[in-house]
Amino acid sequence: MAGQFLPDRRIIECLNVYYGIKATTLSLLPLGADMNASVYKAQAHDQSYFIKLKHGHHHDISIAILSLLHEEGIQQIIPPLRTFQGQLTQSIDNFTLIVYPFVESHNGFDQNLTDDQWLTLGKVLKKIHEVKVPLAIQNNIRKETYSPKWRDIVRSLYSHIDTMSNGDEVAKKLLTFMKDHKKEIHRLVEKADFFAQEIHEKPTKFVLCHSDIHGGNVLIDAKGSIYIVDWDEPIMAPKERDLMFVGGGVANVWNNPGEEELFYQGYGKTEIDMPTLAYYRHERIVEDIAVYAQELLLTTSGGNSRLEMYKHFIDMFAPRGVVDIAFKTGENLEI
Repeated sequence: MAGQFLPDRRIIECLNVYYGIKATTLSLLPLGADMNASVYKAQAHDQSYFIKLKHGHHHDISIAILSLLHEEGIQQIIPPLRTFQGQLTQSIDNFTLIVYPFVESHNGFDQNLTDDQWLTLGKVLKKIHEVKVPLAIQNNIRKETYSPKWRDIVRSLYSHIDTMSNGDEVAKKLLTFMKDHKKEIHRLVEKADFFAQEIHEKPTKFVLCHSDIHGGNVLIDAKGSIYIVDWDEPIMAPKERDLMFVGGGVANVWNNPGEEELFYQGYGKTEIDMPTLAYYRHERIVEDIAVYAQELLLTTSGGNSRLEMYKHFIDMFAPRGVVDIAFKTGENLEI
């Protein structure tokens, strides 16, 4: 990871100089999939901090979004701390340092949300979707294009599934699994294609979306407060880009109709475009298939995490998992 090229003592020194944080220890955390960033827990005498170190110096749209949401009074986000000079980031050599308070918490994969927390999540997401995004941010944020990129990649893998026989044990297991589930994989790609074409030309209001608001990115602290984290990939898109996760079954949680009902009590009355919801639920699985399959079939990188990636892949096809839910969402929507 990029941060491993910067000595711990250099990071600790910068925390002191630019933030007045006298860290005594710095621990690398095994979080996130961004190969251009490392995350740490810094321990000072009386407080802990979450440190993110990104390679390079560039405008960080996630920081701008967090600042905007903080100014809008949304408390369920964790804004970065400012330096002595009032900056939200600090350059160190060829890296960018971002510092947050460390929230001791569980996430929505490890702990079920209570009824009140589901209501709160609905209310907060509605506020986020109603935020007026300044033009300066809109000019720098991703916008939905319904790109066929991931569908094309999965289609390019079809020949590998049928003919490839080499690789390590994980690759061989994945090949066997993909052959056994070839019909479902083809159906996911074709359905995502169908819905993308159906909704592409449809007039749709784009709103600020988190884009990956599954249980793993909702933290629950000891007092029961919730926080939406990991704002690295915000996008202007239909609200269904976020709403697909509620009831979507990522990691085989958030697939309870009662929880979904509570969320929408908090979110408020809204009209959900079902073809758009179906598109996102299919497309997200297609993207995961593309990413995991390329990593496991076309390379030998990943070390011990290869088996974990394989388990994530097969979990998508578990009963009441994301594949089942996506297919159910798309039922009876063909025209």
